[in-house]
Amino acid sequence: MGISGAMAAEALARAGHGVICIDRRGPFKGSTAATTALVQFELDQPLVKLCAMKGRASAEQAWRRSRLAVFNLRGRIAELGIDCKLAFRPSLYLAGNMPGPARLRAEAEARRQAGIAATYLTRKDLADRFRVDRAGAILSHDNIALDPRKLTAGLFTEAIARKARCYAPVEATGIEHSRDEVVVKTSHGPTISARHVVLATGYELTDIVPATRHRIISTWAIATAPQPDSIWPDAALFWEASDPYLYIRTTADGRVICGGEDEDFTDEERRDTLIADKAKRLATKLGRLLPKLDTRPEFAWAGSFGTTISGLPYIGALPRHPRIHAVMGYGGNGITFSQIASELVLSAVSGLDDTDAELFAFPRS
Repeated sequence: MGISGAMAAEALARAGHGVICIDRRGPFKGSTAATTALVQFELDQPLVKLCAMKGRASAEQAWRRSRLAVFNLRGRIAELGIDCKLAFRPSLYLAGNMPGPARLRAEAEARRQAGIAATYLTRKDLADRFRVDRAGAILSHDNIALDPRKLTAGLFTEAIARKARCYAPVEATGIEHSRDEVVVKTSHGPTISARHVVLATGYELTDIVPATRHRIISTWAIATAPQPDSIWPDAALFWEASDPYLYIRTTADGRVICGGEDEDFTDEERRDTLIADKAKRLATKLGRLLPKLDTRPEFAWAGSFGTTISGLPYIGALPRHPRIHAVMGYGGNGITFSQIASELVLSAVSGLDDTDAELFAFPRS
C-alpha cells in the first residue's frame, strides 16, 4: 500500500476490476515515505550507455516510455484533482565525477535523435541561467515534483470510492497458484482468492520473485529550513553525473531537499545510525553547489531501494506464474516506473497487449 500499489489499485479499480489491498505495515510507509519525489523521465542509466547494453531501439523506447509516463501521471493527477503539491520543473543533469562535458554533449545529442528534447548548457550558460558553477549540464523540461504521501492517499481514496478494499496491518504468509486462480494466505487467518495478484513490495522481495540481477541500495536525504528567497531560477531539479550522485529539489514552502551518498546494504538499523554523518556530508556538498543556501538540515532520513545493472525496472508476470505480477520499481525513477507498472499490469490483467511489455519483463532464464 505504497505508491506503486496505489497506482496499480487505482488503475485496476477504474477499469472495473475488483481490488483488495493488504500491507503488513500500513499505508504510505516503507520507501514511499522516504522518497525525495523527483519525478523525472531521465533514467539513471544515460541513454548512450543503455544503448550499449540493450541496443539502440530498446534503449530509446525505454526512455520514450519513461517520458510518456511522466505526462500520463501529470494528467491523472489533474483529472482526479489530487492535491499533492504538484509542481512542474525543468531538470539539470550536471557534470560531475563521471561523464565530462564531451560525454554530456554526446548524451544530449543521443536524446535529440531519439525524439527527446535536450539542451546542452556550457559553464557560462549554467552560471547565467541558474547561478550554478559546473563544467556543463543537460537541460530537460516537463518533469515534476510532488508530495508522495499525498499522492498515495489521493489514489487510494479514488480506488476505495470505486469499491477497492484495503486491509492493514495484514501480512501475506503464502501464495498458492493454479491455472485459474491465486490464493493468498494471511497472518490473520483469512485467505484471498483472486484471478491475479500484484506484488508491489519494493525492494522486499517475496520468495516467489526471482532475486537475480538486482541489488539493494541505501540512500540518505536532508531537508533545509524554508528559504524561498534563496531558491535558484525555475527551482530546477538537479542531479549529478557522479558516483555517488547528488539529487536536489525544492518544496512548495521553499525548503531544499537533497539526497545521495548511496551505499550497498540493507541493514536498516546500521543504515539509520549513519543518518547524522551522511546529513553533514550532504549539507557540505549542497553548500558547494549552491553557496548562497543555508544548508543546515532541519530534517534528515534514510531509505532503501533496489536497482539493476541496466537501471530498468522489472515489471510483469513472473516466469512460470502468469497470474502473479510483480512491480519491482528500482532505481531513482521509482514513481515514474510505478506509473509505467500501473499501465502494464492493467493491460495484462485485462488481457490486452502493451507493445513495451517485453522492455521491462522478467528474464526468462
